Amino acid sequence: MKAKFLTTLFLLITVMSFAQNEKNEHLSFKGVPIDGNLGEYVLKMKQNGFAHLGTENETASLKGDFAGYKDCMIEVSTLKQKDLVHKISVLFPNRDTWSTLFDNYSSLKEMLTEKYGKPFDILEKFDGGYQPEEDRMKLSRVWSDNCKYKSVWQTDKGDIQLSIEHKSTRCFVRLAYIDKANGNVIREKAKDDL
Repeated sequence: MKAKFLTTLFLLITVMSFAQNEKNEHLSFKGVPIDGNLGEYVLKMKQNGFAHLGTENETASLKGDFAGYKDCMIEVSTLKQKDLVHKISVLFPNRDTWSTLFDNYSSLKEMLTEKYGKPFDILEKFDGGYQPEEDRMKLSRVWSDNCKYKSVWQTDKGDIQLSIEHKSTRCFVRLAYIDKANGNVIREKAKDDL
């Protein structure tokens, strides 16, 4: 009887450890593994305090506070061929000066470095052969796609990318979490098409 109980207990612990390892293979955003279909993931983000604004082209848009910043836009992405969440992007609030934009980027980069270590890859430069000195000129370089500020952290579970970006005249910092496991599933699906 005792041997049967111990065997059952051992099997239960083994199954639970496999389940835990399976759960831990995904990169997390706000403590939620980047996995599952879009509807499920949006529901989890709503439970984390984000407001769902809508879904278009396999991307759900949400709004809420993140990492000490108010009113961030969150994009939860899947691919049309497979309803599997693989990327979360945070668009931090728009900034109208280079100094505030760069301050947001630098602050987030510092926090990410504290959490994940030194970035795997860093590119921080202005294109065009010279370094603009005035705030207005630096911001103008962002608008004209002549500003390349990007840091990438690689983990066993996926990549984290921080960058300065723009859409039209809006300038902002983007933080993207790209899950490796689901990215590989999507990649294999794409290779099947070839």
